[in-house]
Amino acid sequence: MKDSTLLFLAFAGLWFLAVASAGNFLQDFDITWGGQRAMILNGGRLLRLSLDKVSGSGFVSKNEFLFGRIDMQIKLVRGNSAGTVTAFYLSSQGPAHDEIDFEFLGNLSGNPYTLHTNVCTQGKGNREQQIRLWFDPTMAFHTYSIVWNAQRIIFLVDNIPIRVFNNLESIGVPFPKNQPMRIYSSLWNADDWATMGGLVKTDWTKAPFTAAFRNFKANACVLAPGTSACIRTASTQDSGWQDQALDASGRKWIQWVQKNHMVYNYCKDVKRFPKGLLPECKRSRFL
Repeated sequence: MKDSTLLFLAFAGLWFLAVASAGNFLQDFDITWGGQRAMILNGGRLLRLSLDKVSGSGFVSKNEFLFGRIDMQIKLVRGNSAGTVTAFYLSSQGPAHDEIDFEFLGNLSGNPYTLHTNVCTQGKGNREQQIRLWFDPTMAFHTYSIVWNAQRIIFLVDNIPIRVFNNLESIGVPFPKNQPMRIYSSLWNADDWATMGGLVKTDWTKAPFTAAFRNFKANACVLAPGTSACIRTASTQDSGWQDQALDASGRKWIQWVQKNHMVYNYCKDVKRFPKGLLPECKRSRFL
């Protein structure tokens, strides 16, 4: 590990507080598909998804949220996970849906995981970034967080900010702020694109593939079914997400991630956008 990595990790946690409390999967989520491949264990403190050649599996939150901070601890598929994708994301419904994505792309044994992020507004995305994680996410649980408010979206890994997507509607950039979203997660086969652009296929002799989830937390505006009004917050202890932004420490973290671990940034892909990069690419060095 590079000296710069050790230095930064030594001070991890100085920016944003660690997860303070955990939700209960029995109370907060429903299994949506996969049958017995999705299991809630330990009295609701642990949820496990699995994928085999027949099917993957997934779950969804019972509540809808409009802005907040969402944390989930995840332990990813171990060993040869090539072709698999473990997804953790916020999404509304319908063809004009909004979505904020974490997707963990499987790998050949010994290779680092790729973390794929994206922001989709009114059914349109095309704002992907990819980084290589600087640790083995299969050996222990790590915390993946989304901070979503009216000004920006911040993606975090173990409380380290890895990406910020600012609200730049003033220059015509769409931003998800009107549609409440649920929390989703799934484990599925995507060997047509997930690993080395689809060159490495899923090895089904290694199935079932398994990912585990725990310590869910939502400090967020919770909506009553069929309404657009915030009826309560899931926690009254931490409302800093409402105006949370990057400070000097957060900006240094993102610079470190981009310099040492980023492998794809849509704002650098001139071949993909031959008529010109998207407008926000000229306004923020952290995109």
